[in-house]
Amino acid sequence: MCQVVGGRAVERTAASTGQVGRFETEALTATANQAALTQLSGKWIDRVRNARKLTKIVLDMDSSVSETCGRQEGSAYNGHFGCTCYHPLFCFNQFGDLEGAMLREGNVHSAKDWKKVLDPIIARYRDLDIALLFRGDAAFANPNIYERLETERYRHAIRLPAIDVLQREIEHLLTRPVGRPPKAPVVLYHDFMYQAVGWNRARRVIAKVEWHRGELFPRVGFIVTNLGMRAKNVVHFYNQRGTAEPDSRG
Repeated sequence: MCQVVGGRAVERTAASTGQVGRFETEALTATANQAALTQLSGKWIDRVRNARKLTKIVLDMDSSVSETCGRQEGSAYNGHFGCTCYHPLFCFNQFGDLEGAMLREGNVHSAKDWKKVLDPIIARYRDLDIALLFRGDAAFANPNIYERLETERYRHAIRLPAIDVLQREIEHLLTRPVGRPPKAPVVLYHDFMYQAVGWNRARRVIAKVEWHRGELFPRVGFIVTNLGMRAKNVVHFYNQRGTAEPDSRG
């Protein structure tokens, strides 16, 4: 920051365009400085953590969209978002603090480079005697991610795509309930063990089936998890993604 303002911040004089350009093309492109910037948010969080007792950490990993104009290097058209953009990857904790991030090309898969973002975060919490939890959407339904988290003692809840083999496990829930539909949705849960091709073992999968009044077919979702709580509570935990818990820092 001192390089950006040229040491003149006390005089309320911002850096010139040339100084900002040199900061971007010289300082920020240095490998050591890029690594330091990547670790900066984690260091801030660690300083706060040292000032308050932490009993658990919940990591939420997700990708996002950063729309671009023109021909910025690395930007590309993304069919999911319907625009030319970058496709950054983020990891937040339950307080809404940014644990890690990576700017990526616009057309990469949502989970690309997950390990580069997640591993430094895992390392920071590895020696703490706290509950470790992780949430992710279906883009992170990857056996390598499950195994990495489980090796590091993380409890996880990750959404699974609704493939046919999973649908067959809940056929008994896919018949519309008899009688006049109530105004409130009819919500049903089911859990079972499932091992997909490429998984090193069977894992618990939870299905949530919602029958809504006026809808012909139910809304169905699947979550793979190693949490031991009731199916309804696992779904509730997963659905808290993207919502920060009350921050005790005031």
